[in-house]
Amino acid sequence: MPLKLDSHQHFWKYSDAEYGWIDDNALRRDFLPDDLHKELKGAGIDGAISVQARQTIAETEWLLTLADQNAFLKGVVGWVPLTSPSVERDIEKFAARKKLKAVRHVVQDEKDDRYILREDFNAGVSLLDKHGLAYDILIFDRHLPYAIQFVDRHPKQRFIVDHIAKPRIRDGLVLPWRDNLREMAKRPNVWCKISGVVTEADHKHWTEAQLRFYIDTAIDAFGPKRIMFGSDWPVCLSATTYANWAALMHRATRHFSATERTSIFGGAAAEAYKIEEKA
Repeated sequence: MPLKLDSHQHFWKYSDAEYGWIDDNALRRDFLPDDLHKELKGAGIDGAISVQARQTIAETEWLLTLADQNAFLKGVVGWVPLTSPSVERDIEKFAARKKLKAVRHVVQDEKDDRYILREDFNAGVSLLDKHGLAYDILIFDRHLPYAIQFVDRHPKQRFIVDHIAKPRIRDGLVLPWRDNLREMAKRPNVWCKISGVVTEADHKHWTEAQLRFYIDTAIDAFGPKRIMFGSDWPVCLSATTYANWAALMHRATRHFSATERTSIFGGAAAEAYKIEEKA
């Protein structure tokens, strides 16, 4: 049976300089593997994928070191300078580390909404597949039309959309996110993480029914074989606990078959990230 996996979580040793994007005092402290391991055990999750929170080579090195030291960390989504002419050297260096499974760039923070279509960026992404690496797409919903064009440039590359492309849940908006997500899902080389959903809603006044609409929409678009559970821990702590989010996701998927739930809670992530270990 595939491992039960959390497909999206972060670590950090907090400092204002390194993590200026963190605006919640509850998150302004260290979050390290021992902290996560307790949450995973409490939720019955076997392992996790660690995702970069800083755009530095040092971040990728650090996450890979943590993964080597902690068997329950099954993979790393790191960062490399994809627009650099010398990026292939960095990719080759890290690709030799078996727990590097993917790379990610924080496209959502780029001033140019069309950044994902830059030629130099795409040249870097075009190198990933031959090294066995996936690419995580981190965007807001307004970027989806450009992300679809981007994916179409790389039909053999494995892509994972983070956080269901961050719809405007706190504003109650559905369109054009729903239609664009459905269009993205037509590409068989794309998976989607149900992660980061609760923090796109009002942190103090969200309801399960409100979140369920967006969760159900994403699952309907991609199907349970290309949807993966992710906590976005510790960022999720701004709005809920790890245990509460995991329980909500179990309720949201209880009408699926056992095989489909196995995919959502680990199988899809294992396929997208090429994690061959079994429980």
